[in-house]
Amino acid sequence: MTSSDLYDETDAQRYDEDNVSVSTPEVLNPMLDVLAELAHAGKVLEFASGTGRITVPLVNRGLDVAGIELSPHMTAKLREKMPPGRLPVVVGDMATATAPDVGNYSLVFLVFNTISNLRTQAEQVACFRNAARHLRPGGRFLIELWVPQLQRMAPDLHLAPVQFETNGHLVFDTYDLASQECMSHHYRPQPDGSVRYGSGRFRYLWAPECDLMAQLAGLELESRWADWSRSPFTSASPSHVSIWRKPEH
Repeated sequence: MTSSDLYDETDAQRYDEDNVSVSTPEVLNPMLDVLAELAHAGKVLEFASGTGRITVPLVNRGLDVAGIELSPHMTAKLREKMPPGRLPVVVGDMATATAPDVGNYSLVFLVFNTISNLRTQAEQVACFRNAARHLRPGGRFLIELWVPQLQRMAPDLHLAPVQFETNGHLVFDTYDLASQECMSHHYRPQPDGSVRYGSGRFRYLWAPECDLMAQLAGLELESRWADWSRSPFTSASPSHVSIWRKPEH
């Protein structure tokens, strides 16, 4: 059983509304452009396909897309947007589950920091291997991942502010540096004046650690950017978009 937190029915009902700020055309289109370019009109597979925030627009662009998603509740929300015939989804663990046409995908992708949902290093390594298993020779595995902001922590506090949005949504992360475990704490103002609290547990990993996991899976680093606009990745970048390629031979 995966160590990922399982999104329940309430989580699934709230997910799209809670993430509306990262679902606008201004945010999505640069991402969709990159994914469509890397797919080269081939088959595409999203790990952690969720409610279809990325997969549904890709299908609407004419791509052949499938998904793997742990939560049946999230997949049920996706089904409200697109039927199985247009967008097949396997309900299962992205580290081990098998999608249709395994070995024939031009692109496997995992965005929005979701590889961190796997809370052990072994599962994260297995996720890279599962991506490689689904790829055709020459295919690519892409992840979007945040860089842990450890420098924001006060001494001996192990807590770092992450974001303060104009709508009042506050996020703080607490870290266990020994295990690379992290918990995100979300505080969202509600219309009645109350504040809704939610949390998520993760295992953070660094870009070089991702490269080693890719190497263990037989993949080769091709590109790393700071964002979907392909800005250079530097020591000051808060996130990265990384692409590994499965060799032709």
